Amino acid sequence: MEFKSKYRFAKTSPRKARYVADLIRGKSVNGALGILRFTNKRASSMLDKILRAAIASVLENGEIEADSLFVKEIRVDEGPVRKWHRPRARGVSTMIKRRTSHISLVLTSAAK
Repeated sequence: MEFKSKYRFAKTSPRKARYVADLIRGKSVNGALGILRFTNKRASSMLDKILRAAIASVLENGEIEADSLFVKEIRVDEGPVRKWHRPRARGVSTMIKRRTSHISLVLTSAAK
């Protein structure tokens, strides 16, 4: 049985969030929570939030113990990009891009 959770429009770039997502892919739920707790990245709190949401849906269902779950799939996709211009020297402007992410997580009871 699979349990899914999503975090849309996360205020971090996909590239930075993928570094943290690669750390927990394929790990057990308890191992992934431990890794996220001690990872010193901003995206780790976002991934911790969706992992806990998926665990809560497992506990609400009540069929499977949360300790026997593994992270089957975690994907970080690109969300919308907010763009604006900032004036620079000599009458030139520079584009600034504020990137967002769509993070999706799938938990399963079988290892990989």
